[in-house]
Amino acid sequence: MAKVQLCNITVMDNPSPFSNPFQFEITFECIEELKEDLEWKMIYVGSAESEEHDQVLDSVFVGPIPEGKHMFMFQAEPPNVARIPENDAIGVTVVLLTCLYKNQEFIRVGYFINNEYADPEMRENPPSPPQFDQVTRNILASEPRVTRFKINWEDPTPAAETPIITGFNENSNSISTMECA
Repeated sequence: MAKVQLCNITVMDNPSPFSNPFQFEITFECIEELKEDLEWKMIYVGSAESEEHDQVLDSVFVGPIPEGKHMFMFQAEPPNVARIPENDAIGVTVVLLTCLYKNQEFIRVGYFINNEYADPEMRENPPSPPQFDQVTRNILASEPRVTRFKINWEDPTPAAETPIITGFNENSNSISTMECA
């Protein structure tokens, strides 16, 4: 049984200019004290074609964690545009939030992002190279994709990963939050 349940993620400052920091308010519940830290990562997918363009925007350790409900703001600078292939700069991509315990990933939350020019003329005739100062980032906060992995919470040896993919809002009327199970 998972010792940490993700309760809510709120996407802040959305939509926003491409150059603004990513901001997520994360709420989770710990059903018993964790002596080790949780490691949270924010990953920007630079290209669907290759993981070599993925960028870890930030990584933060939270813990040790007492039993109960906890909330924190996870903020990271935008991706390095020099590492994004020109053909993948405008359009749909993904940002991932992952959480690990004892180097074992137990949850991954993915959000689709639409990067587009605010100016209709630039949308019709996109410049080359992309002008990121004119790009708006819109995270599709209403439809995150959640993958849960079974891990061994006691032993640092990773358990066999069995992903369980769900949407946040299966039993909720809210379109931008998720509820604790």
